[in-house]
Amino acid sequence: MQEFYTKITIESKEEFIEFLADLILTITEEAVEIQDNKIILRTTKDTTKLEKVLDKLKKDISLKYSKNKEANIDWIEKYQNSITPIEAGEFYIHPSWYQPKEDRINILINPALAFGSGHHATTYSSLLMITEFIKEGQEVLDVGCGSGILALAAAKKGAIVDLCDTDEVAIQSSKENFRLNNTKYNLIWKGSVNKAPKKYDLILANIIVDVLKAISKELKSKLKEGGFLILSGILDKKEQALLKSFEELELVKRVQKDEWITLVYKKDGNGESKQ
Repeated sequence: MQEFYTKITIESKEEFIEFLADLILTITEEAVEIQDNKIILRTTKDTTKLEKVLDKLKKDISLKYSKNKEANIDWIEKYQNSITPIEAGEFYIHPSWYQPKEDRINILINPALAFGSGHHATTYSSLLMITEFIKEGQEVLDVGCGSGILALAAAKKGAIVDLCDTDEVAIQSSKENFRLNNTKYNLIWKGSVNKAPKKYDLILANIIVDVLKAISKELKSKLKEGGFLILSGILDKKEQALLKSFEELELVKRVQKDEWITLVYKKDGNGESKQ
């Protein structure tokens, strides 16, 4: 164990904390501690990339952070105590020190890896939409898979799942979480939807609005006629800026939790605007 570690303390509004925690874990592959409206990251790794991302996020959400060098101790036990299970639709997302539930589709998470815990509103709402819209045997793509939690949920419902992310940490985290859950995916690759080898019955994309807009054409082109597109990661104040990019699809469901929006579109193939 190294003698010193870097402590980064991030403060924001309570509704952004789980989102920020998931993002930090994806970038750093390190455990975090959550205290109300505060996140504490302790790491011996370089934090330059994380700090750049946090500086960019300041433009969209209210946050501040500090960085200190402190004497190193083992924080894993404290971190484990901060993680609790959650139920979302058919799913029960739990760490290894909690028992699975017989009446739910169980998803095991590993606290040592980057992951979406299900607590954040975008992940929670996406799981509700997976419960409602994904059927056994469907071909599903998870774009920006992060921890792989949404792809795992789809696979556990019997879907044939492909997943991708531009971050290698996310790819490795997803592979590990599938292994932990003894669940199989079809294909996984580093990159985005433009590398997808086929069209899908349903596409999941829990990503920030700017990225959703940037890849909107590819998302639509890789969706089968009659297929569904689940978009999440949308701040309510940015929703209107996104709608035009998907106006030729039929908006069949809109879910809001806290300040976060999840949209479900259907591709009906007639080319007419449905907004």
